[in-house]
Amino acid sequence: MSVKQVKAISIIGMMSDLDKVVKLCGDSQIFHPDDAMKFYSDTQNFVPLHNKNSYSEYIQQLENSAELLGFKLAYKKPKDLSAGESAVVKYVSYFVSKTKGLADRKLSLQQKIDSCKRDIEKVGHFLGSHIDFTQVLQCEFITPNFGRMPTESYDKLSQYADNPYVLFFPYTSDSTHYWGAYFTPPEQKEEINRIFSSLYFEKFDIPPSAGTPEQYKSSLEKQLDGYEQELEEVQNKIDDFLDDEKEKCCAYYSKLQELDSYNEIKRYVCKYNKNFVLTGWIPAENAENFSKQLDSIKSVEYSVTDGKDLLKLSPPVIMKNPPFVRLYEFYVKMYGMPNYNEVDPTLFVAITYTLFFGIMFGDVGQGLTLAIVGFLMWKFKKMEIGKILIPCGISGTIFGFLYGSVFGFEHALDSVHSALFGTKGKLFEVMEADSINMIIYGSVVIGFVTIAASMIVNIFSSLKRKDLENALFSANGVAGFLFYVSLVIGLVLQMFFGIPVMNPVYIIFLIAIPLVAIFLKEPLGMLIEKKKHNEPFKWGEYCMQSFFEVFEVCLSYVTNTMSFLRVGAYILVHAGMMLVVFTLANMAGNAVGYTIALVLGNGVVMALEALLVAIQVLRLDYYEVFSRFYIGEGRAFQPITAKKLKVEN
Repeated sequence: MSVKQVKAISIIGMMSDLDKVVKLCGDSQIFHPDDAMKFYSDTQNFVPLHNKNSYSEYIQQLENSAELLGFKLAYKKPKDLSAGESAVVKYVSYFVSKTKGLADRKLSLQQKIDSCKRDIEKVGHFLGSHIDFTQVLQCEFITPNFGRMPTESYDKLSQYADNPYVLFFPYTSDSTHYWGAYFTPPEQKEEINRIFSSLYFEKFDIPPSAGTPEQYKSSLEKQLDGYEQELEEVQNKIDDFLDDEKEKCCAYYSKLQELDSYNEIKRYVCKYNKNFVLTGWIPAENAENFSKQLDSIKSVEYSVTDGKDLLKLSPPVIMKNPPFVRLYEFYVKMYGMPNYNEVDPTLFVAITYTLFFGIMFGDVGQGLTLAIVGFLMWKFKKMEIGKILIPCGISGTIFGFLYGSVFGFEHALDSVHSALFGTKGKLFEVMEADSINMIIYGSVVIGFVTIAASMIVNIFSSLKRKDLENALFSANGVAGFLFYVSLVIGLVLQMFFGIPVMNPVYIIFLIAIPLVAIFLKEPLGMLIEKKKHNEPFKWGEYCMQSFFEVFEVCLSYVTNTMSFLRVGAYILVHAGMMLVVFTLANMAGNAVGYTIALVLGNGVVMALEALLVAIQVLRLDYYEVFSRFYIGEGRAFQPITAKKLKVEN
């Protein structure tokens, strides 16, 4: 429940050494640049460095060219590539020009092949018609037009029966079109063409030397063979080119990615006369090694400051959690990053979310299935939620074992429970009246413990932030904790166990005084922190406002605790939904129908409950837990690193 310590580093050096410093910061993979103007009080002579970044353009050119040849570039850490910027740019120009020539030729041949195939398909509709295209096209006093028209349009030709020139001679037809020709005399050409155009006639352009349909098809097939052979030769050239250049291209591409990424650091650089100023953040554990590397650059001077001494600059946050807890950083980041000086709630979320989910989703079979589904979601789709479903499914399996439920079969584990726990049947019968009462009371206890634990975390977090007013006198501080815990424990002991603890001393010191402290939070806070109120303190206005605030606080204690009843409610909902599934299965009337109904029913219940439980548990954490201690207005630590792309060859 903490964040890693970071240090602020301010670097000053001569402009001639700027590229060395930028490369050092980028290669380190741990440097988070920040605005230098925020780190200095006197920035009158600071001038932002206006640096043009042309690397993005070269990267895009390489990516586009590689895509034309059918492969995607991948970032790999350059090892032996010592080429300078000019050499990289020169290579990009060579690669792009060479690629363009090959790609253009390939595209042109592909278009010709496609055109040949279309023409072969078209002329196929005229085979066996005994037409000589060459002779017909040479007619002097009539113009032939070969092509096709939709079946609907062919049926409309009867509307032009009074025009002797609107004649269409079909040769073949298919389900959508008629293939044939119409002929126009010169003086009627425009009108007849306009009519057939309105009928969606599509003309088939045939060269004058085509000959018969059979001869034309044969010549097209010869052209197609030639184009395909030439395309194969071009593809071989492309393959040879890629064999020679692929590794080198990836190396130069990776170099460009580094130059582009490191160039982002220059956006934060300020010029100061002939010097530069660069500031940023590094993990405290790497500060010593980073400083030694800076010492190798002669003109550079630097200073290192602890992040805790620069809280006003909002140091970036590196969350520090063990592997299991780290899974739940996904939910915390959705709400907001923790501030540098507050408690990281990820551990709290990991415990409560996994526990509540298991209680609400208790079923051995469905829990194991959910864990497997979560694993597959992460393995093949890299979905963050998939990793979270794995421990949640395991938790559901554990509680399902305690409930004795396996895919809704509530008595499948009776013998196991009898052997392990010495009971006559299952350990816990969810739908019995006594069990329902226990579930309700247990849910309230869970809510009480969770809220009390949240208050303790708030006290610790507030002390860490040196916010004494919130730590001691707020509704979630020491005063609120004493009031809430004392009131609940006192009522439980008095009402359920008959222990008369609610005596005047108990009420005054553990309930009344903490409530008064909450009421007087602001003046007590100013007193203990030795702050002065800038304006005259208006007691009447303050008392009226605080009265309603305290009333709201007391009401929220009740509503927030009762909100946890949803934990127990979903235990009953699961049992009820599975009861419906078994009722429908029994109505099927045969073994096959029974099995299908059970499988489908379990699938629907599992999907529906997984979604609803995930949302409800997240709601409990966000609204009942986070609202008590978590600010979440921090910013993530984002060091400048070269972009890494997935290889998809």
